[in-house]
Amino acid sequence: MENPISSSKFLKGLILALLLVGAIAVLLPLFVVLLTSFSRTGTVENPGAFTLANYQEAWQRGNFLLAFANSTLVALSVTGFQILTSALAGYALARLQFRGRQLILLIVLISLIIPFQLLVIPIFLVLKWGHLINTYGALILPTAVNGFGIFLLRQYFLSVPVELEEAAALDGANRWQILWQVIIPCARPALVTLFLFTFIGEWNDLFKPLVFTSRPELQTVQLALAEFQEQFTSNWSLMMAAVVISTLPVVLLFLLGQRQFIRGIAATGIKN
Repeated sequence: MENPISSSKFLKGLILALLLVGAIAVLLPLFVVLLTSFSRTGTVENPGAFTLANYQEAWQRGNFLLAFANSTLVALSVTGFQILTSALAGYALARLQFRGRQLILLIVLISLIIPFQLLVIPIFLVLKWGHLINTYGALILPTAVNGFGIFLLRQYFLSVPVELEEAAALDGANRWQILWQVIIPCARPALVTLFLFTFIGEWNDLFKPLVFTSRPELQTVQLALAEFQEQFTSNWSLMMAAVVISTLPVVLLFLLGQRQFIRGIAATGIKN
């Protein structure tokens, strides 16, 4: 008769081995990029001496300072708008009883499956009508509201005990006070999750800046990186250094918020 303990250990060992293989497959390209960025010769096969000069040269030639400032402004603005709008809409869909609530929720879910690229023409026309082309508004307003954020916070709000709201209501709190003083503090993991998703998505976005702007002073990190790669296609060291420079902020941000991110993802499906 087969020993259940041995079978359990074998299964855990197999799962661990598969996870290690997956981790190596994901991390190996990142290691190659990092190794090449420090190489003086620009090749992985013959790395030669390691140097930090690639980063200094890539930073200066790529004009990343202005691009970092623009991307930070756009990403923080979009993230702030999405947190505000998602919190208000998510709470209304989770707690308020009104006619058409399920229809609105259905529309929110449908919006998740519509690619942004399909909406680019009407969005462009609206921005042009509002004289917002080649402005920060063109980079911020099209994604200031997002169905994913609304659904994420709505699911998390459903997991917050109703008794907390009832106790606050008995103390004389209105809906607005209940939301911002009771619900929002309880929803910190979901808010951090939404912040990370939105900020990283906006930081890595190339489509909006490419379509809605053409002024050099509005250049974002991804546009600067794309132009840099066109100029230095044969210099792998500089290219990989520029990739690391453009990626480092979001990696550090994710590492700082990963615990809250995991908690937020795990809790959003507790209640339907």
